Amino acid sequence: MTAHADPADLIDPKPDPPLYLPTPLGDPWFNATSGFEATAPGTVLRDREVSIPSLSVSTRTTQLLFRSTDSKDRPIAAATSVIVPTAPWTGGGPRPVISYNFAIDSLGNTCAPSYTLPRGTGAEVNSVASLLERNFAVVVTDYQGPRQAYSAGLVSGHTVLDSLRAAVNRAELGLRSTAPIGITGYSGGAIASGWAAQLAPHYAPELNIVGVALGGPPTDYTILHRSLNGQIGSGLYLAASTGLAREYPELLRLYNANGLRLMQVNKDQCGEILSVQGIFMLPIEALAKDQNSFTDPVIRDVIAENRMGAKPPRAPIFIYQGLQDYWIPKEGAENLQNEWCAAGASVRLEELPGDHPTVSTTGKPIAFDWLADRLSGTPAAAGCSTVIR
Repeated sequence: MTAHADPADLIDPKPDPPLYLPTPLGDPWFNATSGFEATAPGTVLRDREVSIPSLSVSTRTTQLLFRSTDSKDRPIAAATSVIVPTAPWTGGGPRPVISYNFAIDSLGNTCAPSYTLPRGTGAEVNSVASLLERNFAVVVTDYQGPRQAYSAGLVSGHTVLDSLRAAVNRAELGLRSTAPIGITGYSGGAIASGWAAQLAPHYAPELNIVGVALGGPPTDYTILHRSLNGQIGSGLYLAASTGLAREYPELLRLYNANGLRLMQVNKDQCGEILSVQGIFMLPIEALAKDQNSFTDPVIRDVIAENRMGAKPPRAPIFIYQGLQDYWIPKEGAENLQNEWCAAGASVRLEELPGDHPTVSTTGKPIAFDWLADRLSGTPAAAGCSTVIR
């Protein structure tokens, strides 16, 4: 993918926030409608029908542009794709809905699911298909928001919840506001899923969320700074830092000229390119004005605000985690379970053999079965438990 960076800005980069935002797609459908700020979160602003190639199930897919809220409680417009099987739901009650959150892990608008799914390039479309084969409706959201704020927790949680509000209250889609809802995602998708779970009781209490399954969750930048920074995962770590700076532009003043240049070069890149950059094992300190910038009060405040676990979910939680995951260490999942359980949540943690990519494959079927039980009305066991397989 070609990056869009002005050579003049690369020669003498300035900490001007618009310079580091993704290039617009040029599709007016994504532009917020006039006066959208005054509407309630979850309000549908625009819709359109699209098709997703190669799905094993006959479906109808509707993209919705809806009103949501960013990390600083400002109105934004975000997009989602609502995929509903054409076969009637024959189970009891309304058709269940699953928010499936891709590991977007990218900075460009052409990397978001609303762009990739209709073009047949959605990396996790097979996981979506497996949920559609159970006759569930699936909602796939551009949860990083219009700035593609990779790794920012609050905006991710808000957009997931508002996409569900938009979907279940849109009568034309054949869904119902009382539908049982499951939320799931792995790695970057676990950021959106976990934040939606912990924000829901206060932000969207009316949603009937019956279970949330997240895997390999990046929960805390303090842990990731040890496991990814200057390591083989540094490409994604630096990209995630750019994502945070898009929601918190006060961070830009901490970058040196090379840091600002890299942010411009990468501003439209997708995860495949960003992850390959890890071969350089570039630490974020090389891109900062101060080698001790990780301890700067501004950074510490942003890290604290984006640490998962501060608020307990109301819905039962299933977490799956690789025992040999060196990118996203199990410490994060274990700490998250401990915090949520101490606050009264019900959390089951299953630790599986394997590294991060391996457990993405082996853990999803277990998580989907757990979610299917919740959606069928089978209650999760109360309290907390841990299984090491």
